[in-house]
Amino acid sequence: MSTKIGIVGLPNAGKSSLFNALTNAGAEAANYPFTTIEPNVAVVPVVDRRLDAVASVVHASEIVYDTIDFHDIAGLVRGAHEGEGLGNRFLANIRETDAILHVVRAHHDERVVHPDGAVDPLRDIETVEAELALADLDQAQRRLERVGRAAKSGEPVARAEELWLREVIDALQAGKPARTVPIPAQAPNAARELCAITSKPVLFVANVDEGELDVPEAVAAHAADQQAGAVAISSRLESELAELEEQEADAMRKELGLSDSGLQRVVAGAFSLLRLIAFFTAGEDRPAQSWHLHEGLTAWHAAGQIHTEIQRGFVRAEVVAWDQLVQSGGYAKARERGLLRLEGRDYVMGDGDVITIRFTP
Repeated sequence: MSTKIGIVGLPNAGKSSLFNALTNAGAEAANYPFTTIEPNVAVVPVVDRRLDAVASVVHASEIVYDTIDFHDIAGLVRGAHEGEGLGNRFLANIRETDAILHVVRAHHDERVVHPDGAVDPLRDIETVEAELALADLDQAQRRLERVGRAAKSGEPVARAEELWLREVIDALQAGKPARTVPIPAQAPNAARELCAITSKPVLFVANVDEGELDVPEAVAAHAADQQAGAVAISSRLESELAELEEQEADAMRKELGLSDSGLQRVVAGAFSLLRLIAFFTAGEDRPAQSWHLHEGLTAWHAAGQIHTEIQRGFVRAEVVAWDQLVQSGGYAKARERGLLRLEGRDYVMGDGDVITIRFTP
């Protein structure tokens, strides 16, 4: 399961610099708008130290981390919903992502030009959100015209979707994102049909001055109001750390009081918004691999993440918590202690479960 995160924001907010710092992908970064034209995409492993421990205890042949795709998307300007700047391309690219990483400039480096002449994180957020809301409003109104015709016939699903769309339009006109309007049980596919940008989970990333790693109060308050997450990262600091050897970078983070890297904070924030959990597969002389699944899904769904044929032939699952497996010293001892359980297809997966699927080909 590859999770797509779109990095967006105003020109010169620090999107490409953050992309470079987090991925070492070398996307072009320069001090003028529209440096990024086509989305730069970096496939980044989601490092999980729990998997390292599992791999060691079961003598796995290698470690394969699940990945997350970062899409560095062109900067947005006022009028993007009408095609200004690279608006049409921007909106098309962002609709294809699972979540939005909204980079907000909160640093005061005068060498970096600001499109509006001064640093104001909340104003910049509102500029981007207004363009996204206007684009969604246009889309919702056009969808309402089509659904309204079906609703007049009394069709229950169309009627439920029509009422939902009217609520979405009211929310967008009031400055609220589409995600704040609950999806009706009678029309569960309504959100997918609309494909609203503002329905996607958002993580605000405040690009702060070096040494100032708290999210600005205005950004944190706005994120809470918008049902979004927020983290603070100094893209300049992360760029410096990215140039160091791993041990040197870890030592510098400890000196600065940072427990993890900027990438890990962003990944953790994005996964939290998407309500994803990790599970593992591992065996002797076989790869130890991490996978991600939506919270609340079952062993049968986990089998499908691994391979559709495994899901199709699902018989049962052998499950053990990662820490119990490590503490036991392997599968044999975990089985002796009664910690390795046999579960059916309806077993709800837990974060950190190690699973072996038995299936018929």
